Amino acid sequence: MKSYQLFKFFCILFVLLAFSTEITAQNLEKEVDTFLSSEYPSDAPGVIVLIAKEGQPIYRKAFGMADLELKVPMQPSNVIEIGSITKQFTVVAILMLEEQGKLKIEDAITKYIPEYPTQGKTITIHQLLNHTSGIRSYTDMPSFQKMARTDMTPTEIIDAFKNEPMDFDPGEKFLYNNSGYILLGHIIEVVSGQTYADFIQKNIFDVVGMTDSYYGSMKTLIPNRASGYSRNENGYSNADYLSLTLPYAAGAIMSTIDDMLKWQNALSANSLVKKTSMEKAIHGSSLNNGEPINYGYGLEEADINGSRSIQHGGGIFGYTTMGIFLPEEDMYVIALSNCDCGNVNAAALKIAAMAIGKPFPDKKDAIALSEAQLKKWVSVYQFEDEVIRYVTFENGKLFSQREGSSILEIYPMAENNFIFDGGNTSYEFSMKDGKKEAKFTSGKTIAIGKEIDKVNPSVKTTINLASEVLAQYVGKYELQPGFIMDITTKDQQIFAQLTGQPQLEIFAEKEDTFFLKVVEAQLVFDKNDEGKVKSLTLHQGGQQLPAKKIE
Repeated sequence: MKSYQLFKFFCILFVLLAFSTEITAQNLEKEVDTFLSSEYPSDAPGVIVLIAKEGQPIYRKAFGMADLELKVPMQPSNVIEIGSITKQFTVVAILMLEEQGKLKIEDAITKYIPEYPTQGKTITIHQLLNHTSGIRSYTDMPSFQKMARTDMTPTEIIDAFKNEPMDFDPGEKFLYNNSGYILLGHIIEVVSGQTYADFIQKNIFDVVGMTDSYYGSMKTLIPNRASGYSRNENGYSNADYLSLTLPYAAGAIMSTIDDMLKWQNALSANSLVKKTSMEKAIHGSSLNNGEPINYGYGLEEADINGSRSIQHGGGIFGYTTMGIFLPEEDMYVIALSNCDCGNVNAAALKIAAMAIGKPFPDKKDAIALSEAQLKKWVSVYQFEDEVIRYVTFENGKLFSQREGSSILEIYPMAENNFIFDGGNTSYEFSMKDGKKEAKFTSGKTIAIGKEIDKVNPSVKTTINLASEVLAQYVGKYELQPGFIMDITTKDQQIFAQLTGQPQLEIFAEKEDTFFLKVVEAQLVFDKNDEGKVKSLTLHQGGQQLPAKKIE
């Protein structure tokens, strides 16, 4: 009798647990649906999201449009360019070759590319993998925009950056670098005797069963490919053309959420490389002086409200992506978007936090503060890593801008605590010895910024110019062949847009001199003797770049 009662008790307990799990899954689905439908409306470029628990999907949906011109809704099966998540595949390929005894990550790169000019430095495969090589990233070079439409071989891409001055000595700093992964792709080809595309197809895609993944191509017909978009002041446009020979081993792979789950499951099961090899990729590295960095090889360790995460995002013309794995919870989130706008990284992090039951604070819960309370924290802050952040007040709101980056609104959750959109990054302000301090937290990264005496470029005095004065500057200005700055006006505002870059508003400080708020840059227009605009000069980062008016 007692055995029967015990059996009945466990049956009831099992049913209650199953019911509770079902309710939790339903609540998660509703929360994620509400969030994504507000962020990705049905008439705009979309997003595809998959959440998996213990290797099995528990959420799999698409929002928005796969093709705006044909009005085709996004589907979970759509293929998306994954951008820099490609680096994970390159890393595993290198680790496979190391396990086969064909290379060592401690090897100097000149062992495999003897003609590479290392400028008297020793650069290792390890330093390519963790972005500490000091090699100039080719995607940061002005010539990259000129190259974007051109099909190039790996050696031709390498030729484009190999003679550039190094940013720092190998191992001295961490600086995200696409050139390093171009070199890694070439090393894979040299060592294996296969093209990078063939190696990835035969040793990863075929082995894992990733039947809807591809080494990207703009010419090949790809079933279910979603079109890529950019955003401008008029709405959306087709993304600029990029030959997928250029991102190569740094960003050329295309995939689906289902295939990306197969990929993560293969990594978790150590079915491609040994656990000891993956540990090198997962865990952060260190610089020459022993200072730790969160980045390993193609993966970064972070923190989501106290839960360890392993993650990497991607951004490429027309697409943004983010993949997050939480090992303790055995939870995986992959988000793929067909627009290089918005913030899919923040969206994926927010969803991951929901999935593990540790949601981030939401900007909709921001409190109201007086103008005086907001202005209390306006200042310029310098952090230990020499990063400068400007905190500014405008139109009743507080904003943050990292020097050289975009201005972002921050939302008050308390008098001294502010979050960025997404809730995973925050400021905590305080006073110390009569000076303002800002504690900046983003995942595992915590940095303390101290108030300094520095002029914020975004608070320069602006002047209003008549629309007919602004109109004389409208036109296209050639900085380099194929690298154009397009000046346009709308509603008494004036904008500048570089080839392949978003459109940015510029502000007049003199009749012929304008500045940008999102970066420290200045445009000075020059007129001929007849008073017609003939050129402009871009002043940025200590450089002066003249541009002749061509239209």
